[in-house]
Amino acid sequence: MKGETKNMRKMRQLSSLFIAVCLILGLTACGNSSLSAENSSSSSETNTDVQESGIEQGTETSVVDAEPDTGTDVLVAYFTATGNTKAVAEQIAGFTEGELYEIVPADPYTEEDLDYGNDQSRTSQEMDDMDARPEIGSEEIAMDRYTTLYLGYPIWHGQAPRIMNTFVEHYNFDGLTVIPFCTSGGSGIGSSAETLEGLAGSGNWLEGERFASGVTDDEVQSWIGGLQG
Repeated sequence: MKGETKNMRKMRQLSSLFIAVCLILGLTACGNSSLSAENSSSSSETNTDVQESGIEQGTETSVVDAEPDTGTDVLVAYFTATGNTKAVAEQIAGFTEGELYEIVPADPYTEEDLDYGNDQSRTSQEMDDMDARPEIGSEEIAMDRYTTLYLGYPIWHGQAPRIMNTFVEHYNFDGLTVIPFCTSGGSGIGSSAETLEGLAGSGNWLEGERFASGVTDDEVQSWIGGLQG
């Protein structure tokens, strides 16, 4: 009986020890699992915060990068009937990095209107009338955005077309340097620029220049260089 009692005690002790070891291992496993879950959750939250912050920063950066260019302080405004003045205006804008603005008549000129040899044509009638002011159909332009204005037109009957009178009388050229240029088959710029200057009554007007059809880039660039020099 005593031997059996001793054996039973040893078995109970071993059983208790085994249970204790199991409990310790179980608690350790639970603790590691909980810690791993917490670390995983913390890592996930951190990654989410970083991602959200990156989206906000990226959005702000794109807004800054998307700000429009401030533009140019040179305006090249022109009226053209056959395309010759437009071609020179585009050359000037290319060399000066200027902004082009076409003075478009509200009532476009037809081929019959441009029959300068016909005293009854629209152009002849307008040029015979000092008070003629053809309406401009182009959108209004903020002239105070610029410091230099190249002003182009063809020569009709020795003068600028009357629509140019409409233009210069409409705007205030204070603070602008105005540089007239014209195109013609043979006539010079004559007094056309002086007439426009008198009608404008504002701006610092420089001497104008006449260009023939087919003027080269070198000729236009040389003229601009002389103005800037």
